[in-house]
Amino acid sequence: MGPLEIGLIVLAILLLFGYKKLPDASRSLGRSMRIFKGEMKGMQEDDVRTKAEAETVRGALPTTPPVAPPATVTPPVSAESPQVKPYPEFEKPR
Repeated sequence: MGPLEIGLIVLAILLLFGYKKLPDASRSLGRSMRIFKGEMKGMQEDDVRTKAEAETVRGALPTTPPVAPPATVTPPVSAESPQVKPYPEFEKPR
């Protein structure tokens, strides 16, 4: 951005807010940015604290091998047993 564009932006801001309200607006913007930075820093500290807690808890738990889920056995379909369809209400009429 050149000096002409920056000057036009400053002029537009002065016209929108006026020279009397500009210090109040900049003060409010500064406060908002300070609050935002504080919240972001707090969130980062929470993330670090949570990660540290998870590592200490993970280290305290005994390590056990994972247990495989039980195998499901499907009964064989014989020619004598009728085929049951799971959703007969959705079948197309013949």
